[in-house]
Amino acid sequence: MNVRERFREVMEDFGTSTRVPKWEFGYWGANYENWYQEGLPKKKPPRPLTRVTTTSSSLYIPCWNTLPPGRLAAGMAVLGGGLYWPSQGFALDNDVRRALGMDKGQVLVNVDLLFHPKFDVRVIQETESSLVYIDIDGVKRQFTKSTGVIPTALENPIRDWSSWLQLKDERLNLKDVKGRFPAHWPALLEKYRNRDFPLVLGGYPQGYFGTLAHLMGYEHLFYNYSDEPKLIHDIQKTFTEIWLAVYEEVLAQTDVDLFVIWEDISAGTGSMVAPSMIREFMLPYYKKLTGFLKAKGIKTIFVDTDGECTSLIPLFMEGGITGLYPMEASCGVDIVKVRRLYPKLQLMGGIPKSEIPKGTARIDQILEPVKEVLKTGGYVPFGDHLIPPEVHWEEFSYYRRRLNELIDSGS
Repeated sequence: MNVRERFREVMEDFGTSTRVPKWEFGYWGANYENWYQEGLPKKKPPRPLTRVTTTSSSLYIPCWNTLPPGRLAAGMAVLGGGLYWPSQGFALDNDVRRALGMDKGQVLVNVDLLFHPKFDVRVIQETESSLVYIDIDGVKRQFTKSTGVIPTALENPIRDWSSWLQLKDERLNLKDVKGRFPAHWPALLEKYRNRDFPLVLGGYPQGYFGTLAHLMGYEHLFYNYSDEPKLIHDIQKTFTEIWLAVYEEVLAQTDVDLFVIWEDISAGTGSMVAPSMIREFMLPYYKKLTGFLKAKGIKTIFVDTDGECTSLIPLFMEGGITGLYPMEASCGVDIVKVRRLYPKLQLMGGIPKSEIPKGTARIDQILEPVKEVLKTGGYVPFGDHLIPPEVHWEEFSYYRRRLNELIDSGS
């Protein structure tokens, strides 16, 4: 079986006799400078994307390419299979995968889910230490080159009814759905149709909390739930119409293996949004979207949210969600407890990344829950977000080899 077939068997059928994919969510760019010095063979170093195609794949490219060629931003993600690629201009890992015998990762259907036409990139100010610019999603951002993390939003394109209605008229209509597909779509489609990897639809920045926070800003979104509920509903309704039209076109041309809704709605101790607001402003649109997807035969529909998300699981499931990740154990998510409460909830992630530097005994300890949940099916284990630079290559290699042994022993 190839990795696509294994993923579907594990997730759709909760197969326990099939080896699950060997993936990691990803790594920080800073890891590679350290790991190459500590013993990782340097054969094909990760490189950020440089060509702008869609907002799904190309956001933040202007930031990553302010650095000298060949140098990774320290805080840029390098994707390790458990998070779909291409996304956000991030680089793709090859050397860790080769060194530790891991699998090909998820690939994202590369279509535009935000504005069409996109905004033109416009540099407002650049110095040796920072970049202020407007990205293809119309957000004005500041990038600090020394830290190299995701840039900070300074101004958002949705500020009020007036700015929203202008965007809706100019960049969010159904007049040219096929214009949301990149110029090299025929080549992509051939790859998608003849794949041996899981193909993902949706993804960042598409979500019913995530998109609004992305385009409106968190503070304005939280106020508008109360002050402008009709605005929130109009945004949700408009994006749902756009997304369904795009997905209808995609699914007429290829099937997919996984759908992902990006939310990041949870923080370290729980949800940032009250359940009553989720029920009012999100669930009706979730149900419409997931109903459409299930009618198209898609059986695996994940929500991507960091933080402590346990309390939200019943709401997400009511909305038609079948799985969650990265199940951030570092914030208190207990995958064994979640599996016992929701035996048919699909899961990925769940290993506390921050515990890996604490030595081999601690690594063995944090893999005990993995062993138990693997026996139930419907689970792909990996670190509960990007592996941080504090993890040395020797520690990571030990952790990953032990995890690979667990995976192999259950196949």
